[in-house]
Amino acid sequence: MNPLNNHRQSLVLGVIIALLLAVALGGVHPNSLGFARWFHIVAGVFWIGLLYYFNVAQTPALADAAADKGGPGGAGVTKYVAPRALFWFRWGAVATWLGGVWLLGPSAVSAFTLGAVEDPTRSHYYLLVIGIGAWLGTIMLFNVWVLIWPNQKKILGIVAATDEQKAKARKVAGMASRVNFVLSIPMLMCMAAAGHTLPLMGG
Repeated sequence: MNPLNNHRQSLVLGVIIALLLAVALGGVHPNSLGFARWFHIVAGVFWIGLLYYFNVAQTPALADAAADKGGPGGAGVTKYVAPRALFWFRWGAVATWLGGVWLLGPSAVSAFTLGAVEDPTRSHYYLLVIGIGAWLGTIMLFNVWVLIWPNQKKILGIVAATDEQKAKARKVAGMASRVNFVLSIPMLMCMAAAGHTLPLMGG
């Protein structure tokens, strides 16, 4: 069976190739955080990639479909695409956040207090920048599970809701998703800057 014919098997194949490369290149060490960093990045690509898809592709496309009275409409997307995308989206958010905490390790408390709790292994600048990024990611995770997903279940008909409740759910979920879209940009800047111990814009 060709694993490229199935997205789950393709994902597993990619993981296996990455692990084999890590072993071959001598990148696997018992005390290394390399695996945590890799996990955090891959999970983050799933999460943020789908966030951007929702905001720049699916949502505008569904609005256009609703306005096109003679067109095919967006029923196919809401029935087949959105539930699957939301599954990877919400669990990608959890995996990304957990991977970030794993990567921070003993520095997690210092990061979440923005350096108020000192960590002798990390500079105050690193803790401040990575901490801001971690808090932005935490707010985004909250929005996914508390605002976006419960309301999307109403919109998609997974849970019963009146037309009025669905209209309100669309507004809440849409605004929460847009907030996450906005917050993701400074979050990624903080993560990149902290990871390379660089000033936020340059260095």
